[in-house]
Amino acid sequence: RAQQDAFLPHVERGTIVLIGATTENPSFEITGPLLSRCRVFVLEPLTEAHLRELVLRALHDAERGLGKLGLTVDDDALALVCREADGDARRALSAIEAAAEYLSACGETAISAAVVADALQRRFAKYDKGGEEHYNPISALHKAMRGSDPDGALYWLARMIDGGEDPLYIARRVVRAAAEDVGLADPRALSVALAAKDAAHFLGQPEGELALAEAVVYIATAPKSNRVYEAWGAALEAARKHPAEGVPLHIRNAPTGLMKELGYGKGYSYAHAAPEGYTAQEYLPEALRGNRFYEPTDFGFEKEVAKRIAWWQELKRRAGC
Repeated sequence: RAQQDAFLPHVERGTIVLIGATTENPSFEITGPLLSRCRVFVLEPLTEAHLRELVLRALHDAERGLGKLGLTVDDDALALVCREADGDARRALSAIEAAAEYLSACGETAISAAVVADALQRRFAKYDKGGEEHYNPISALHKAMRGSDPDGALYWLARMIDGGEDPLYIARRVVRAAAEDVGLADPRALSVALAAKDAAHFLGQPEGELALAEAVVYIATAPKSNRVYEAWGAALEAARKHPAEGVPLHIRNAPTGLMKELGYGKGYSYAHAAPEGYTAQEYLPEALRGNRFYEPTDFGFEKEVAKRIAWWQELKRRAGC
């Protein structure tokens, strides 16, 4: 990427017509200035119908294909190679070539589904650990958990594990999902996610994978709330907008006589001394009085939290605050 800037002035003047092809997402591989001066064409995977046409053409073409071998292919074998190629013509043609080589050695000409399956061997997971296919599956896992779909979440987890992803990378996103999308609707979700992370690290693979699967299913099926996530964002915004507000005197610490004389801690009410375990007093600075950052939902444990907050608000109203 460091050398790509050298192309910029020549591309802008039209001295160079830059044509490139990559299997990676250009957003990750090409610098922004150069990419902005290019037109991007996305080539989608081929359909099974397209692959079928290519395979048959390769089998019948005597000059550039395998036509001279007189091979035949049954419908099941053709459907199998087109399906298992995952839209990749190179993989489909490689499988047919491997099948043809095997049959030629055996003196046979009929390509069956069994021969194709042997030629294909194992389908490799479409996954990488540095480009777009590193970020897309983890995003899909998070969104499936957020969307309460345990089946989708398990599938994307399996895709990443089978593709060789670091389980702790996955565990970090699972922990984040527990905090961001379940929150206080089910406080146990965060404990389950952290326990899964520890178990995956302690057990290693493949034993630790089950702990991640358990956490993923738990989060996907838990009641959801992002109200703490939203409250934290609002509190951060308020802190950045009011970065110099002083701490109210009554909730300041007063370890010295001078501080007490200055009014530090004066009027503070100790909550545990009240029968209800709550005292009506202000904790926000003057400029932010009346702000509500956290508004609980009516789902899961947050329903109880909402009742508790409503009760405290009533006590505060009675106290005239």
